[in-house]
Amino acid sequence: MADITESDGELVRAVRGGNRKAAGQLVQRYLRSCRALALAVTGDIATAEDACQDAFVYAIERIDDCRDPAKFGAWLRQIVRSHARNHLRYAAVRRTEPLSDSTATGARDSPAAAAELADVRERLLAALSQLSEERREIVLLHDLEGWTHMEIGERLSMPEGTVRSHLHHARRKLRELLGALADRGR
Repeated sequence: MADITESDGELVRAVRGGNRKAAGQLVQRYLRSCRALALAVTGDIATAEDACQDAFVYAIERIDDCRDPAKFGAWLRQIVRSHARNHLRYAAVRRTEPLSDSTATGARDSPAAAAELADVRERLLAALSQLSEERREIVLLHDLEGWTHMEIGERLSMPEGTVRSHLHHARRKLRELLGALADRGR
């Protein structure tokens, strides 16, 4: 786990000095939130993982470009957003058919259970894609990653009440969309 006693600024300065352990601590500190952000932008788990990995490599290679080491997190999130959008543009150019989800299921999973899981995943990603990027990010950080309203507000530079409002409206919209999608699937 990342050493929480060291600030982002201290870790960035250490990385600039060639400390690989500090780079690992920064990655570990921001990995979950960056994955959630990339998923909010792309709506696809595999694309989000790729974009997130590329963004981390880019950020560590260009750590000297971070003007305010104390605000490393905000700088990194902007890089993640940019890489996620780039991955979307690239994916739009080279449309391919994904491998079937059946290759990812375990030997003990039944085909019916795997199909149901794939259907639920598809409906959830479709519903999430209908939300604004900001609301998707808030839902994923709160409901998937377990962040508090205050933590999200600090990371996204918005008041806690605004986070609560966005979360409320996003959940209401998701209930509405998932209900409509479920009715269509029957």
